[in-house]
Amino acid sequence: MKTKQNIILLFALVAIVLTVFSCKKENTDDTNNKNETTTTNQEHPKLILTAQGVKDIRAQLGSIPIFDNTLQAVKEEIDAEIASGIEVPIPEDYSGGYTHVRHKRNWVVLQKAGVLYQILDDEKYAKYVKDMLMQYEELYKTLPLHPKTRSYARGKLFWQCLNDSNWLVYVSQAYDCIYDYLSEEERNKLETNLFRPFADHISVDSPQFYQRVHNHSTWGNAAVGMIGLVMDDQELIDRALYGIKDLKLDTKEKDDDGGFLNKDGKAGFLANIEEPFSPDGYYNEGPYYQRYAMYPFLVFAEGLHNVKPELKIFEYKEGVLLKSINALLNLSDADGDFFPLNDGQKGMSYYNDALVTAVDVSYHFGTQEPGLLSIATKQNKVLLDDSGLAVALGIKNGKAKPFDKKSINLSDGPKGTQGGVGILRHEDIELVFKYAAQGSSHGHYDKLSYSLYENGEEVIQDYGLARFVNIEQKGGGNYLKENKTWAKQTIAHNTVTQNETSHFNGKYDIGSQHHSVLNYFSSENENIQVVSAKETNAYPETQMLRTMAIIKDEDFEKPYMLDIMKVTSANTNTYDFPFYYFGQVLQTNFEYTTPQTLKPLGNKNGYQHLYLEGSGKASNENSKFSWFNKNKFYTLTTVTNTNDDLLFTRLGANDPDFNLRRDPALILRTNGVKNRTFVSVLEPHGSYSPVSESAKNSNSSIKEIQVVLDTEAYTAITITNVNDTVKLIITANSNASKEANHTLKINDKNYEWSGSYYFK
Repeated sequence: MKTKQNIILLFALVAIVLTVFSCKKENTDDTNNKNETTTTNQEHPKLILTAQGVKDIRAQLGSIPIFDNTLQAVKEEIDAEIASGIEVPIPEDYSGGYTHVRHKRNWVVLQKAGVLYQILDDEKYAKYVKDMLMQYEELYKTLPLHPKTRSYARGKLFWQCLNDSNWLVYVSQAYDCIYDYLSEEERNKLETNLFRPFADHISVDSPQFYQRVHNHSTWGNAAVGMIGLVMDDQELIDRALYGIKDLKLDTKEKDDDGGFLNKDGKAGFLANIEEPFSPDGYYNEGPYYQRYAMYPFLVFAEGLHNVKPELKIFEYKEGVLLKSINALLNLSDADGDFFPLNDGQKGMSYYNDALVTAVDVSYHFGTQEPGLLSIATKQNKVLLDDSGLAVALGIKNGKAKPFDKKSINLSDGPKGTQGGVGILRHEDIELVFKYAAQGSSHGHYDKLSYSLYENGEEVIQDYGLARFVNIEQKGGGNYLKENKTWAKQTIAHNTVTQNETSHFNGKYDIGSQHHSVLNYFSSENENIQVVSAKETNAYPETQMLRTMAIIKDEDFEKPYMLDIMKVTSANTNTYDFPFYYFGQVLQTNFEYTTPQTLKPLGNKNGYQHLYLEGSGKASNENSKFSWFNKNKFYTLTTVTNTNDDLLFTRLGANDPDFNLRRDPALILRTNGVKNRTFVSVLEPHGSYSPVSESAKNSNSSIKEIQVVLDTEAYTAITITNVNDTVKLIITANSNASKEANHTLKINDKNYEWSGSYYFK
């Protein structure tokens, strides 16, 4: 009841100050009329929240529930911060440490307090921002480089320039909101002693950080550009858009993650739009870092749109920034969690504040896609600016519709020619197939890998990154050494490892030169959706072709996954083919033994981190493995021969600091062969109720899978269920276009079809 009264009082206050604000502005508006065409975008605030937006928001307050609730929550948050006083400590910590966390908190608080000043016209918020900025001005001019030396580009407030850039992106918005509240003398003091030196440090003083194409430099470019827009400093704006003029870096120098700093000489905000994004909007570092980079991409773009509309920034590269938001939302599971491709932390989702920005900006500056409103409704908050108002009004007016995630193929590379990511969806099943380029320094050595989900739960997992982000006790919250020794290695992924060696020998210099190639993608048939891709560079003289399908069959309870991995080589090799499942082993049709003492499976390339928990030999042409997880049943049926080993492994060897999860896997190993076609069906089925203690459909419905033809041109698989009903799929290993016509004889029977595959 008290909160409701507060909201009513808040809106009454706003109604009063709105009248005062309107009267106060009359003379200013009259004065500016003579320069209307040149000053339209110069009135503060002008960056993200605009002067016109403030008027529109005030006119709607009290009638837009999601906006009103967000405003009230932010007001309570910032009022509490004001009551507790200002803290601007001398920097000394890594991520997760007190001074690091406090300065991070300050940038958020400053931005929000600035917005509250504009919307509520309450001077206490402007004074709070001013007082804190003056403390930063007093501190910053005394600061040397941060005392922590781990980063390739040390900041002053933070241990890395990246976080300094985060600070300036947010604080630029706060400064814009109180710009006219400050005297000219105060503005000069802040700009001379704080903002310009700050912008110079993260750019001209730190070119190895700023002058490149990477999510780090995107933040740096946006920070310099946004403060430049507020101060109307064209030099800073140009430096942000195009990079540092006439600067060339060592093309062989690398960052902390092993990526090249500036291999091709490209730099600046526009280059950071041009290079990492494909025409479909896929970001080459993967969804986790796309989410991280979307905030500076979008807020600087919004600032450019408002202040420099002639740049038409949202139209740049055929509108790829807005396309990228749709791509990013499609790279999330049923719960909104992003698929952890490359370095990605599990659990990061579209509930993150950066995605609130993305959804609101996409709706406001895009085509007002009603599906975005349903996501905004789930997020349960909006930006307190022009775009947030547009979303709030859309929701209020009943325009929201479900955001429909369908199967989608997203190309990779600046021109969409460097592989991609295919996502197959049917009912509750989602398959994520990665055949992309390396993914910059955050990429993993995982060509043609996949992960599988059921209703948002991982069935076959991608490990993601080895890092406890912002948890100081774990390596200062930064990347752990296990990210390189395990998470990036090929054996950590659901793909083929040859001779216990990672793709490209685990070398970024080699991997960054290559990408996989799409064979075909087909999602038109509601009963079968297929993606197929080739990799010819991961291992010398070895080629891999992987074809994956989600099949809906009326004889099965749920859609199931078919996986065909065709490996051909000029040399004799050992191939390891893992399945990173979750849950409890239920049943196998092969015998295995478990050792009394656990030992690592190998000594390098990730194998040193895998304990061998059990081993057996395949005894049938099909090996079956069933497990139970979260009250659901799963069965893997895979084609084997009597020379194949089946290895139960668990992560955790050579991990004295317990930095790795203790995740299980089943690895199919084949020894001493040149060519091998791995064929598997993974079948979700049944359920269990712990309340009634009853299991439903706990057994597999598959009797047998067979490879009935396997040539350079075609691979044909039959799937026989327990009722002896047979399905045949033939995939074209070459000449796989939708227009291609095929004729093929299998077991004296002729098959003719058009397109990439045959299924019946």
